[in-house]
Amino acid sequence: MLTRTLEPEVMDTVSEAVDYDQMDHSGVNRLFVDDLLAKLQLKSTASPIQILDAGTGTAQIPLELMGRGIDAAVTATDLAEQMLIVAQQNVIAAGFAKSIYLVLADCKQLPDANGTYDVVMSNSIVHHIPEPLQVLAELWRILKPGGLLFVRDLMRPDDQTTLDELVQTYAGTSNGHQQQMFRDSLHAALTVDEVRDLLKHVGIPVTSVQATSDRHWTIAATKADADRL
Repeated sequence: MLTRTLEPEVMDTVSEAVDYDQMDHSGVNRLFVDDLLAKLQLKSTASPIQILDAGTGTAQIPLELMGRGIDAAVTATDLAEQMLIVAQQNVIAAGFAKSIYLVLADCKQLPDANGTYDVVMSNSIVHHIPEPLQVLAELWRILKPGGLLFVRDLMRPDDQTTLDELVQTYAGTSNGHQQQMFRDSLHAALTVDEVRDLLKHVGIPVTSVQATSDRHWTIAATKADADRL
């Protein structure tokens, strides 16, 4: 088993933001939103459902979600100012400035009260965090009872050969910097068993996390009233 090797928690240079935004995440983003909506029981309400996206990067997931026409307000947070600069450009260009709110915030210590959001989602932020338990506990805290937690992230491969194959398969046509970012992220990712160990400490059912592709795991959990922190 490969040892977890941390990468920088915050990707906050202009080149990182631009290269990340220019990588082709479209297929992964579509599948994320497909799977999220399949788990989400949308009900008719008088107001938009409240969604938090932790580690939004350049806001590609919120844009994909809002493009499906759902009635929602998305608070999209990131700790990287350069990512949010690009995100703002993307949100304005797509015409969603009134429904996607970009916030500079640390997802290990969010300003929101307990039980604020109907949905808390995150794609590929956990592997950036040295102590991921902090993030998972915080995301669970701000979720309303009855709300959906949907977190997807990279899964660390068993060996270097598999890692190299994943880089070639999914970033083989990308530039050198983009390939290295993906390689570093795979090295920093958690295994499913590691995630399950963390969930035990948060109160999230360990069965809620599963491997969902050759390189991803996903947590999909509904918060019951008894899970109120």
